[in-house]
Amino acid sequence: MSDGVNKFLGDSPLRVLVKLVVVSILVGFVMTVFDWRPMDLLDGIRDFVVDLWRSGFAALGRVGDYLLLGAAVVIPAFIILRLLSYRR
Repeated sequence: MSDGVNKFLGDSPLRVLVKLVVVSILVGFVMTVFDWRPMDLLDGIRDFVVDLWRSGFAALGRVGDYLLLGAAVVIPAFIILRLLSYRR
């Protein structure tokens, strides 16, 4: 059981926890310095995607639509298949 957890996490749970705490502190410090909030980042990503959809994909025609529609099915299926094959 322990080997499976270590394999999934990439290291021992305690070391992963320590790394996550250190990275969380650093990211929190940087976000505080630049006065960024998590919702600001999410809104920025959403606005970027909407602007890209309205302007960028219009220039590419229907290819962008096909790409996004296909990716909406293929990427989750890929992730599910990887998770299911991970157990073996």
